[in-house]
Amino acid sequence: SYDRGSTFNVFVGKGQLIAGMDQALVGMCVNERRFVKIPPQLAYGSEGVSGVIPPNAVLHFDVLLIDLWNSEDEVQIQTYFKPGKCPRTVQVSDFVRYHYNGTFLDGTLFDSSHNRMRTYDTYVGIGWLIPGMDQGLLGMCVGEKRIITIPPFLAYGEEGDGKEIPGQASLVFDVVLLDLHNPKDGISIENQQVPESCERRSQTGDFLRYHYNGTLLDGTLFDSSYSRNRTYDTYVGKGYVIAGMDEGLLGVCTGEKRRIIIPPHLGYGEEGRGKIPGSAVLVFDIHVVDFHNPSDSVSITVNYKPSNCTVLSKKGDYLKYHYNASLLDGTLLDSTHSLGKTYNIVLGSGQVVIGMDMGLQDMCVGERRTVVIPPHLGYGEDGVEGEVPGSAVLVFDIELLELVSGLPEGYMFVWNGEVSPNLFEEIDQNHDGEVLLEEFSEYIQAQVDSGKGKLAPGFDFEKIVKNMFTNQDRDGNGKVTAEEFKLKDQEAKEEHDEL
Repeated sequence: SYDRGSTFNVFVGKGQLIAGMDQALVGMCVNERRFVKIPPQLAYGSEGVSGVIPPNAVLHFDVLLIDLWNSEDEVQIQTYFKPGKCPRTVQVSDFVRYHYNGTFLDGTLFDSSHNRMRTYDTYVGIGWLIPGMDQGLLGMCVGEKRIITIPPFLAYGEEGDGKEIPGQASLVFDVVLLDLHNPKDGISIENQQVPESCERRSQTGDFLRYHYNGTLLDGTLFDSSYSRNRTYDTYVGKGYVIAGMDEGLLGVCTGEKRRIIIPPHLGYGEEGRGKIPGSAVLVFDIHVVDFHNPSDSVSITVNYKPSNCTVLSKKGDYLKYHYNASLLDGTLLDSTHSLGKTYNIVLGSGQVVIGMDMGLQDMCVGERRTVVIPPHLGYGEDGVEGEVPGSAVLVFDIELLELVSGLPEGYMFVWNGEVSPNLFEEIDQNHDGEVLLEEFSEYIQAQVDSGKGKLAPGFDFEKIVKNMFTNQDRDGNGKVTAEEFKLKDQEAKEEHDEL
C-alpha cells in the first residue's frame, strides 16, 4: 500500500478480506502495528493468485492501522475545558469564530487555523460545514475547548476533499470557540453600577464623555481609553460612533458603569478594523464621566438663603465668594478654601466664564448655591490644559461672602451729590486752561477719598482714571481743554439731540 500511496480501506468481518486478515485485524487500535502470519488455508489456498501469490503460500503482513470507524458511529465530543460562566451556547443559524487543529485518527495534522493566524468564521447548522462539524459545534460556550471526532460519512466520505483529506478518513478537530452571535441579535446591556441618584439619563443628541475598555468575547483587549488617560467624547444617537454603541449609550446616568455587547453587524462588520477581526462581537465596559446637551443652560440649585435677602447681585457689582469646583463625577478641580482667600470679580465684566457670570446673578450675601455649567458656557471643547478636561461639565459649590454694589452700566465713576458747575476749573488746579493726567488723577482721588464720588468697584484705580482721561482727551494730545471736557450725561444728551 505504501507503493500505491494510499491506505487500504475495507470493512472488517464482512467477507471483503481473506479469512486470516479478517481475523487478524479484530481488536487492533489506531496506530497499532502488527506482524500477521496467515497460513494458505486462511489466505489464497492451493490456487494462490496467478502471477502474484503462488499456491499454498504462507503470507506475512506488516500492518499499521491508520483509521477505524463503524457505520453506526456518531460524532464524538470530548470537552476538556469549559468556562465557569456560559450565558449562551451555539445554536443552529449562529455565526461562530473558532480556532482549530485538524488531524487524522493517527495524529497526522492536515490543517490548522492557528498556522494561518486567522479564525475560521462560519454559520452553524445550515450546511456551510461538513455535517459532523455542524453537529460538533452545537452547544459550545465562548472559550470552551472540545475535541470533535467525525466519522468519514459525516465528513468528506469516500472521495475525501481531493487535496489533504483522503477518502474514508475520520477527522479529529481540536476546537476553541472565540466568538458567537446570531444575525438577529441586537445589543446586550449589563448594568454593573448605577448611581442611587440619577436626575437625568442620556438622550439622542447629548454629548457624552466616558471611559471604556474594549475587548473581544474571549477577553482579548483591543482598545482602552484608560491607557490614553483621556475620555472618549462624542455625541450619541447621531451616527458619530458605531451603531451598537450609539444605542448602548442611550439612557445612561452620570457615573454609571455598564457592559455593552455589540454583534458585528452593529459593530465593524465582516471586515473588522485595526485590531478588531472581521465578524467580531465587541464588549465595551464603559464608565460615564459626564454628559450634557448643547441646548443646556446653567443649572442653579440654592442650598441656603438667608432670611434677610433683599440686596441681590447684579451686573457691575463687586463680589467676593468661596467655591469648590469639581467635575460631574466628583473629581475636585480647584477650591478657594485650600488657598485661604476668596475669589473676587466684577460681575458681568468677563472676568470669569459666561456660565459663572450667569450663576452668580441675583445672589445675596450669605447665600450658598450649586451651579452646574455645561462646557459651551464653561471652558469649551479645549478645556484648560492640565486643569480642566475638554468638553467637561463643571460643578461649582459657591458661598457669597461680600457684595459691593456697582455703578450703572457704562459708568466707571459717579458723583454721590450735585456736580460742581465749575468742575473743569476745579480740576485745572494751576488755571492754565489745560488738564494733565496727573491733575485729573489727583482730583478724582480726592473726590473718592471725601466720599463725593465713587469709582466702579473691583477695577484698578489707575486704569479707570486713565480710561476716563483718554475719553476726555478727544484730540489725543495728552491734555484736556475746557472745550473737550464733557460729563457723560452731557455727551448722551448731545448724541440724542443730533439724532
